[in-house]
Amino acid sequence: MTLKVVIIEDEKHSRETLKSLLEDFCQDVKVIAMASSVDEAVKVLSVCSPDVVFLDIELQSGVGFDILEQIKEPSFEIIFTTAFEKYAIKAIKFSSLDYLLKPIDLDELQQAVEKARNRMDTNVYRQQIDTLMSTLAKENNKQEKICLATTAGMEFIALQDIILCKADGSYTSFLLKNKRSLLVSKHLKEYENLLADQQFMRVHNSYVINLNEVKKYIKSDGGYIIMSNDVHVNLSPRKKDDLMEAMKRL
Repeated sequence: MTLKVVIIEDEKHSRETLKSLLEDFCQDVKVIAMASSVDEAVKVLSVCSPDVVFLDIELQSGVGFDILEQIKEPSFEIIFTTAFEKYAIKAIKFSSLDYLLKPIDLDELQQAVEKARNRMDTNVYRQQIDTLMSTLAKENNKQEKICLATTAGMEFIALQDIILCKADGSYTSFLLKNKRSLLVSKHLKEYENLLADQQFMRVHNSYVINLNEVKKYIKSDGGYIIMSNDVHVNLSPRKKDDLMEAMKRL
């Protein structure tokens, strides 16, 4: 199946470069339209029926998210592009959506195209977009949910239901309040960075914990934490003072 693509990018050179990369190096891809502004993009998307839209986050006439606010039920996949690692990237990660940093790497582009080609569940995708827009709307950067890509599919998990995250090789295991656990194919470092300002803290090489779910701190045996599910979590000695300060601020 040929993927129909729309590129929304305000820099002509970037538009043309991305078009060439897509049509020359990505199998069965056709760029059917390009736009350089928010208004132009909304018009293009109202008459075209793309499978995938490459959406630049920073446009001279606004931001890419302004377009999404005017397209109530997008039927296309979105791959965001940006030259900057900003707050918007964190929002995109919370939603488990794809983004590419400029200058665009060919291997990453090909992987993103194939992921978009193979994604079929539009209901789940709309939930991801809703999660993204909800995250962006929060002025205090306080998130409610995170989208986790597991082997079974996408799961939308309330942050308050996460007790801890545990490193499992190159994977991360999420332990939840309902005694469920989810295995996600990303390193713990990814979630340390993503959850750092959401009252989560990395207390050991193997653990990121929800500070609201700490039940006890035990000084003996080198110091460890007992979580609300009675799981014992090792505490790195260099993290002890940080933990005490963080607990006081709750």
